[in-house]
Amino acid sequence: MVCVALLSNPRSTGNVAMLPRIRKFCAQRADIFHYEVEDVSQIGDALQTIARVKPQILVINGGDGTVQAALTELHHGQHFPDGTPPVAVLPNGKTNLIALDLGAEGDPIAALERIMEIVRTDLSDHIVRRELIALTGGDANGRPVLGMFVGGAGLADSILYCRPKIYPLGLPNGFSHLITAIAVVFSALFRIKARFLPPQARPISVSVVHEGEIQGKFALLMVTTLERLLLKSQTDLGATDAGPLKLMMVEQKPLTLLRAFWASLFGRLGTSSLAGVHLSHGNEIRIEGDRSSVILDGELFETHNERPIILTHTTPVPFLSLAA
Repeated sequence: MVCVALLSNPRSTGNVAMLPRIRKFCAQRADIFHYEVEDVSQIGDALQTIARVKPQILVINGGDGTVQAALTELHHGQHFPDGTPPVAVLPNGKTNLIALDLGAEGDPIAALERIMEIVRTDLSDHIVRRELIALTGGDANGRPVLGMFVGGAGLADSILYCRPKIYPLGLPNGFSHLITAIAVVFSALFRIKARFLPPQARPISVSVVHEGEIQGKFALLMVTTLERLLLKSQTDLGATDAGPLKLMMVEQKPLTLLRAFWASLFGRLGTSSLAGVHLSHGNEIRIEGDRSSVILDGELFETHNERPIILTHTTPVPFLSLAA
């Protein structure tokens, strides 16, 4: 009997070294169905096959981009007629935001062993529900793309800076993210433009339906349905019934950046009021600007003056939390 279906993307960063161990782990267990794709375009066919074995848990082994592609296909494909099984995510890739939120950290094999322990107990104690973010507009073509974390404005530029400039140095992920944050603050404080520093943020307009519009340059724009982020930050953003989309924006001003950077080091960014830091909830968020970058779980999109990016949410999806 298959208890767990594991969907792996061999091309994700972490799987380059980890996949042989995962293959060996799965080969020794008859209750794991392991399916590998060669490209994210094959995820739809993979889920169609996985649905036939009726797993109790669907585990995704890949970076945030792989998880985003799988969540999009799960939402649109309707491959599981009896309902989508709880989704678990192995820690992989560079940022692992979704895995981190679900309590999966460290060694992917240890996380997989933990999943196998949980599946033999009462799953209800480990099921959490999260709304997904649906992105439309901008240069996104076709059906909405789904994920759980959107980074925009200066944050998106920082991610695009970190990938080619910092990650190739081979440093630990946490240290790479810290260096990137310092470079962002340094560039904004002294308004220095250089090839080795992140670019200056472009002006954008952000509106939360029924709450109004904010315009300006922002070092950070974040929309998420997650509860935990990097540096142990929480995303309470002030509990409210206004909507499940959590929005945080940090203005690109020297004092604001210093306060926000200091608060993030202690995991307090987003949990207390700071001048120049905008916190909100909503059911629909519009991001407008001239070719401003937005990244949804690793995939890049751009706004256009005539085509803003629109973020809405889905109904809650079951996930498996590995936290005790």
